Amino acid sequence: MKVRDIMSDNVISISDMATIKDAHLLMQNRGVRHLPVISEQTGQLVGIIPHKKMISTVINMLNQYGAGALDRKERKTAIEDIMEKDFQKLTADEPLAIVAQYFINNKLGCLPVIDDDHYVIGIITSSDFVKLCAKILGRAEQSS
Repeated sequence: MKVRDIMSDNVISISDMATIKDAHLLMQNRGVRHLPVISEQTGQLVGIIPHKKMISTVINMLNQYGAGALDRKERKTAIEDIMEKDFQKLTADEPLAIVAQYFINNKLGCLPVIDDDHYVIGIITSSDFVKLCAKILGRAEQSS
């Protein structure tokens, strides 16, 4: 099996010109945990904001500035300041066995899937692997 077999291709992403508040609201309103960051100028993938990074950033702001200043601080902090710029990317043809091992070794929650021109075409998450396992286990139970 390949990445294309289980990746989500309806990707919610965010502009590199956005703020942390924009990302926070987008994650809440759209029910996503990870956001690829897209260049406003080129439309290409330039970063990623994993759920863990967003949570730790908001908690650090809350602890440092207090609840009263959190909204203002989120609105003034650029997404570029917290996005991960050095991250693994996948192609749709990557074998799932290699990707699974990468998730295990690096304890990641997501990996963006890009085409040859670095445009986002999908995302694969640890939840996608859990769904795949559930499907495989369901088949195994039905056949036994």
